[in-house]
Formats: sequence, structure tokens, C-alpha cells
Amino acid sequence: MFLYIDDRPEQLDLDAALATVSPQRRAHALRYRQEHDQRLSLSAYQLLQRALRVDYGITEPPHFEYSDKGKPLIAGHPDIHFSLSHCREAAACVVDTSPVGIDIESLDSYDPELVPLTMNDDEHHLICSSPDPRLTFIRLWTMKESLLKMTGHGMTDDIRDILKNSHIKPTSFHTTVFPQFVLTVCQQVPTDLEPVCRHMA
Repeated sequence: MFLYIDDRPEQLDLDAALATVSPQRRAHALRYRQEHDQRLSLSAYQLLQRALRVDYGITEPPHFEYSDKGKPLIAGHPDIHFSLSHCREAAACVVDTSPVGIDIESLDSYDPELVPLTMNDDEHHLICSSPDPRLTFIRLWTMKESLLKMTGHGMTDDIRDILKNSHIKPTSFHTTVFPQFVLTVCQQVPTDLEPVCRHMA
């Protein structure tokens, strides 16, 4: 499993990036009104391009197809599984040989009012009793999001109990805490190996 992170998306040359991605991704990025959001979208895609080039020798910009649940797939490469995510401070991409999901969230995105809406009673107690409720909430939230992105379900009505009730078992989670954000990778095939992390140069 290979994990790519760009924690300097503000340095991305927007025009140059738009010229190197697929027309599909260019249109997707330009739907964002703010340039910073466009950079994040392009950065996540460029991380995938780099992963495909370095780890698989694929040089063509990937074109996405979508499952019936809306999960993006790389056209012509059903054996390559990937997931993209970005928050205000960074973009991330994970690539693996089995289904995988990733979520990255800013630490300052914590809102206590979301706790009872998104967490079950045990998780609620864990957050409230934690010495760092913000970090505990974000860690649990990224676990839920990465699981949903791995399965392709997106947000569901059972978000509060998704970790407990998931029909996809076994799974494994790898969470990394950075100074400004938290990142979690969910794998369908459990492993004790940490993702191989590569930062953008």
C-alpha cells in the first residue's frame, strides 16, 4: 500500500496542473469557485498520477469510471484500487492491490455539536472522557469516512454505528496525526504493515 501526501498545495502552479491532468479532472477541479479548492482537487489527482507512474509504470492521466454506488475506478485497470481526499491544509492519495479508502481532516474542523449526530453512545463517551476530545473525534470521523470511501457507500443513515455494524469485515485502519490534520487509511484486507508514505517533493 502506497500513501502520497501533499502538505503544500498552495504552492501548486494552477495553470501547469490544469494542463497535465485529464479533461475529466480539469472539469471537476474548475467546478470549485475558490482557487485553493481547485489546487486541492488537482493536487490529489496529481498524487494519483505520481503513484501510478512510480508504482505501476502508467504514464497516461487516469480516466475515472464509477461503480453503481458512485465509487471512482481507474478505467482499464480494475486491479488497481485507490482513494483520494483533501482538507484545507493537504491532499492525499492511497493506492493498493485491494479495496482501500482514505480520509484527511483538519484538526480545527471539530464541532462539539456534531458528536451526538455522528457518534454512537460508546464513541460519544470516549470523546467526552478524552484528554483531547478534538483529536479523538477527528480520529473516529476519519475512520468512518475512510471506511465508507473504501466500500463506495458514501454517507449513510447509520453513520453513528458504521464502525460497529459494517458488513465489510475484517478491515484495518491506519491513522496518522499531523500538526494540522489527521489522516486515516482503511483497508479491506487487514495488515499490520504501515502504508509506505511519500510526500510530494
